[in-house]
Amino acid sequence: MHQNIRITIMSIVKIKDKTFQTSITKAEISAHIKEVAARINKDMEGKNPLLLGVLNGSFIFAADLMRELTIPCEISFVKLASYQGTTSTGKVHEVLGINEDLNNRHVIIVEDIVDTGRTMKQMLESLGTRHPASLHICTLFVKPDKLEEPLDIEYAAFSIPNDFIVGYGLDYDQEGRNLPEIYTLVEE
Repeated sequence: MHQNIRITIMSIVKIKDKTFQTSITKAEISAHIKEVAARINKDMEGKNPLLLGVLNGSFIFAADLMRELTIPCEISFVKLASYQGTTSTGKVHEVLGINEDLNNRHVIIVEDIVDTGRTMKQMLESLGTRHPASLHICTLFVKPDKLEEPLDIEYAAFSIPNDFIVGYGLDYDQEGRNLPEIYTLVEE
């Protein structure tokens, strides 16, 4: 009799002054992205949505998500800044705007992580003034215990605790985005 045994090897990485440990593998990330993409394919069939990736963190997620979509769709990016080091500054600065006409478009905001929801709330308000047909939130990670804004997050790949994570596009002080898995900060 053959049993499936899953062995996860935890690895440790050091970024600047912090230590992180593997918490989500590449395979888990890929499986969850496929599930989210399948729901978007079903919900957005015949609508040609515009994926609006939030830089810098979402670029890897947005690329992998788009490769899993089988419906006609487009992609663009906006850059916002609200983090310094490991904490949110609480202030969102729009760095790079949107050039596309959003009038009557179905827009899916693609974010790496939603924690307090303040950044997403500001984006929804800003995008709403451009008269889209619909606005949807797609995020790789959501931290439900940290949410301060009531948001309708239709497409979330993972709900996670309020830990600081890096990898797969997420950074610590601009480093660690290139890590292929998710690493959680180890309290020292």
